[in-house]
Amino acid sequence: MRLLFLLLTLFLPASAIAAAPDLTLRDFNGAERHVSEFIGNGKWTVVAIWEHDCPICNAEIQTMEFFHLDHKDKDAIVLGVSIDGWKKRDLARDFVERHDLSFPNLLIEMKIEELMKFGGGMFYGTPTFFIYNPAGKIVARQIGPLPIDALENFIAGGGS
Repeated sequence: MRLLFLLLTLFLPASAIAAAPDLTLRDFNGAERHVSEFIGNGKWTVVAIWEHDCPICNAEIQTMEFFHLDHKDKDAIVLGVSIDGWKKRDLARDFVERHDLSFPNLLIEMKIEELMKFGGGMFYGTPTFFIYNPAGKIVARQIGPLPIDALENFIAGGGS
C-alpha cells in the first residue's frame, strides 16, 4: 500500500504546478466545454483519462464513480476525458452507459501535445489520472490504476 501511495504522490516540480489547462473539448453532443469549468472551484478535481477498450479503464472506472458519488457534494469531483475522440464517440458513449457513470465526460482527440496540457509531463497511456487541488493547481499524476484509499488519504492530507 505504501508503494501505491508513493506512486500517487508523484509530486510535480514547482515549475510544473500550473493552473487548470486551457483546453476546449467536446461533450458527446458536440458542445464545446472548457476543461477549466470543472477544475478548481473550491473542490479537488480528479481528471480520469480513459479509452473505451482499455482493459484497466474498464476494470477501474467504477471506483472513480464511487469516489465521485461520495465526494461530489462535499470536497471533490471527477471529470472523465476519453481519448477515443469524436469519430469513436459512440464507443465512448457505450463505455459511459455500460459503467453507469454520472460524472461529466468529454472527448479529446489522441494528440500528445493536447494531452500534455493537463500537466505532469509526457502522456504515457490510459488510464492516467491528474489531481488538481481546490485552487485548480495540478498537484499529482497517477499512471495506471488509482486506489481509492490512496486517493482518499492524499486528499485528506491536503495533497501531501
